[in-house]
Amino acid sequence: IALQIADVDNGVLIVLAFSSMGVYGVALAGWSSNNKYSLMGGLRSSAQLISYELAMGIAIVGVLMATGSLRLSDVVAHQIEHGWNALYQLPGFLIFLTAAFAETNRMPFDLPEAEAELVAGYHTEYSGLRFSMFYMAEYANMVTASALAVTLYLGGYHVPWLARLGLPETAAAIVQVLAFCAKVALFLFVYVWVRWTVPRFRYDQLMNLGWKGLLPIGLAHILWVSFLVLMRWA
Repeated sequence: IALQIADVDNGVLIVLAFSSMGVYGVALAGWSSNNKYSLMGGLRSSAQLISYELAMGIAIVGVLMATGSLRLSDVVAHQIEHGWNALYQLPGFLIFLTAAFAETNRMPFDLPEAEAELVAGYHTEYSGLRFSMFYMAEYANMVTASALAVTLYLGGYHVPWLARLGLPETAAAIVQVLAFCAKVALFLFVYVWVRWTVPRFRYDQLMNLGWKGLLPIGLAHILWVSFLVLMRWA
């Protein structure tokens, strides 16, 4: 069953393109507040988003190399046939997960709104509906990142051994939809669990992790996936 409205040829690129547009909103929100703390929060958030978008894109390159397509449906179909990407591309999966935390400004990457330094970050001067729109966008970004992670690395709606049960087509479709929602809920639980567990990074640690940690590991991961594809193991 297809869970997307339109199965476009460049589905992965379109999702990444729309998610990267959030940088403009954050930067303009901080700048237009006419507040130095908001401006600093906006600049911090912009630098953080740009840095970790690069790591996220490199992690996704491995998935696209193994799949040979930019269609989200082809990514899921490849995992149904060869196994979930999280098993064969664990470093890329961990890089994507870490970058997703940074992209959504969740702990321990919520430096743009560090209360001890920047009051409330780029939305210091916003209240009421405007403030709620920022928070709603943040949580919507969490759901989107979780759904993308499930699609790219956990087989999307795929349930192993479901075909062996011999369920009717309608019942099997319902099980697949529930499985997809359960996987997304698992990622959302991880967001909450990490927020309660891991302390906030310093800003220099945040940038060093992105440029000196995730980026080299991501490049090495691409070489690993290239080897798997060459040997026809992926």
